Amino acid sequence: MRRRIIDQLIDLLRPPAKRKAPRTDRKKPPVKPPVAPTTRSRDGVVIEYSPNIDGDPDPGEVVWTWVPYEDDPSQGKDRPVVIIGRHGKYLAAVPLTSKRHDNELQVAVGTGPWDREGRTSYAKVERVLDVDPNQVRREGAILQRKHFDAVVEGVRRAQQR
Repeated sequence: MRRRIIDQLIDLLRPPAKRKAPRTDRKKPPVKPPVAPTTRSRDGVVIEYSPNIDGDPDPGEVVWTWVPYEDDPSQGKDRPVVIIGRHGKYLAAVPLTSKRHDNELQVAVGTGPWDREGRTSYAKVERVLDVDPNQVRREGAILQRKHFDAVVEGVRRAQQR
């Protein structure tokens, strides 16, 4: 065990091109996400709750990515979004905001480490984005299941309008 750790540390000091490929012959225990029903929404989004803070964005996580402005899609900013499912090769995500707007359909999702100031965040459920998983800058946190379910329900209500 100790020797393996030392070998891994030495490997990290090597230039990236000379690093050893990780061993794949070891069996890893399966990661069992919380049981979640998978459903397909009206627009083809497969809704699921399967967060796993492993470096890859997953449904049920709040992540940071580029979000275009609604009034000018050629511009935008990096902001947190909650991933609610998958849409083909893309992730289906709903942008979060810290500003409450009574003229928009929003769902409160509480506070989390995605907001440095600890403000309550609101999911803008009228806007579902297709996000390229390779464009996600970082994982922020796992959204509590009750908040995830409220966001999904809000998206469904918005689609029925």
